[in-house]
Parts: sequence; structure tokens; C-alpha cells
Amino acid sequence: MMVTQAFLYNAIFFSYALVLAHFYHVAPDHIGYYFFPFAVGNLAGPLLLGNLFDTVGRRKMILFTYGTSAILLAVSAWLFHQGVLNATTQTLLWCAVFFLASAGASSAYLTVSEIFPLELRSQAISFFFAISQLVGGVAAPTIFASLIGNGTNVGPLTIGYYIGAAIMFAGGIVGWFFGVNAERQALEDIAAPLSSVSTGQKNP
Repeated sequence: MMVTQAFLYNAIFFSYALVLAHFYHVAPDHIGYYFFPFAVGNLAGPLLLGNLFDTVGRRKMILFTYGTSAILLAVSAWLFHQGVLNATTQTLLWCAVFFLASAGASSAYLTVSEIFPLELRSQAISFFFAISQLVGGVAAPTIFASLIGNGTNVGPLTIGYYIGAAIMFAGGIVGWFFGVNAERQALEDIAAPLSSVSTGQKNP
């Protein structure tokens, strides 16, 4: 899950300025304006949807947010290839994609650590974060920058977006089958702390 969200986020975020400049011919001094709503969408997702991960259910919401953001990404890729988008509509689509994806990604950080005892959770998060950035986060910007090229052919980048959507959807499937039902449970009930003493064990 963390590899897929790192790939999608870094692929889009770090290549977005190039897309605006090469395909939509946005002036360099105006590119920053398009990142503000993009950032708002990223922030609003976890704030507005976060509570649902502990009420509707962690696995259900991960599948929904990952899967729906992947579908929206695929739709936006098709529209991009058809040439019907402009810088504003492209940004609005990215806002919708990452409104969902950022909420799912935030939950993924918790999910990968909750199967570990309390004493190991912070180490687990840092370990999986490092792996996800190394595998997905580092490769994605390089790959997508090469797909953009000089901005004359939308085909390669469109394929890249489809691949990113498939990878993100796969992350949701992984969350559904391998995630834990952690909603409305104490962390100690999911994985017992290493320092806990079983009921039947006598203290020396």
C-alpha cells in the first residue's frame, strides 16, 4: 500500500509543473497558483474522511479511497489523451484524485504499523516509509519526467497515468485482503505489547 501511494503521489506531484508548462503552456511565474488547490485537496481528504476509517471500517475505506482515486486517475488520463482538459480542469481532477488518495495513504501509514506490538510501531512506520520511498517514490519522478519529454506527445504520459492507476488500484486490493480490522479497537487488542504479561502467567 505504501509503495503504491508513494509511486502515485511522487509521480504526479513532482511532474505536475512540467505538465503545466509543456502541455498547457502555463507561464513559469503562474505555475505555483495551481499547486494551492492541489495542496488543499491533499489536506481536506484526511480531515474530512479520516473519521470514516474508524466507523465504516479501515479495510473498506482503504479499498474505496485507493480504488476510486485509481478510477478517477484513469478517467483523467483518457480525458488528457483526448485533449479536452486545460490547466484548470486538470488541476480540479487532480484535487479529486488526491482528496481520496491522501486519505487512503494516511491510513496506510497506520495500517502497516498496527500489526506490530506497541514498542515496534514507530520503527515499523519508518522502515516501511523508507522502503516505499526507495521503491516507488524515487523511481516515479524520473519515469514520468522521461514520459513527458518535450511535451509534444501525450501518448507516453497517458500510458504512465494508466499504469499509475493500476498500481494504485492494486494497493487497495492489498489493503482489502491483508489489512486488519482495526476500527474501534484498542491498539493493544490488535497486537499485544511486548511488555504485556499473559493472564495465565505468574509473576516471579
